Amino acid sequence: MHQKILSEVEGHILSGDWPPGHRIPFEHELTEQYGCSRMTVNKALSELVKRGLIERRRKSGSYVTFPQVQSAVMEIHDVKLEVESLGLDYAYRRDGRIIREIGAGDRERIDLPASSKLLEISCRHFAGGRPFCLEERLISLTAVPEAEAEPFETVAPGSWLLGKVPWSTAEHRIRAVAAGRLAAQALDVAAGSPCLVIERRTWSGGAPVTSVRLTYPGDRHELVAEFQPSAVG
Repeated sequence: MHQKILSEVEGHILSGDWPPGHRIPFEHELTEQYGCSRMTVNKALSELVKRGLIERRRKSGSYVTFPQVQSAVMEIHDVKLEVESLGLDYAYRRDGRIIREIGAGDRERIDLPASSKLLEISCRHFAGGRPFCLEERLISLTAVPEAEAEPFETVAPGSWLLGKVPWSTAEHRIRAVAAGRLAAQALDVAAGSPCLVIERRTWSGGAPVTSVRLTYPGDRHELVAEFQPSAVG
């Protein structure tokens, strides 16, 4: 019987009848539906958890998981395209935008002369109505002066920059972190939850263009790299 439950629930998920975020029936409901013991239902659901198809939330029930996105380590991706590749609805929200002079604490992120003007933007990307990524970005207004007039209310800065400024060099730093209070609130996760942070700096002709920090909930993102053996002389 547990194989029947497993097969039918899995079929609902893989067919799209139950999309990501859908709450599946409670265990007692499945027990009544299939006329079996709670242990049998629990065995089937535990197998679906192992397969990564559902997740159990304490005091809330079991839900269809959101698919995990994979990003190539050495490429610059548009977050919107990442979300759409998962078959999920994308949404964007700008949380903050200020123009200011570079400060001492910015030098590690973007190496510009003193008194240089920066555009600082904080925004979030959503997948299927759920927070997907927190973006915190600095843009050099020396390299991209037209960014000063762009409100970024409906278009994400990453997408906008990819279409405006050709970059010649990029640097990636990848870290695992525990979500701080502000990041946890923005991503709707518990403080201290594991997160993946990608910090990227880009240059155009040797001049710094932008520095961005992308924070993803750790269970919804992974990085992928392909390697080939180098020639041995």
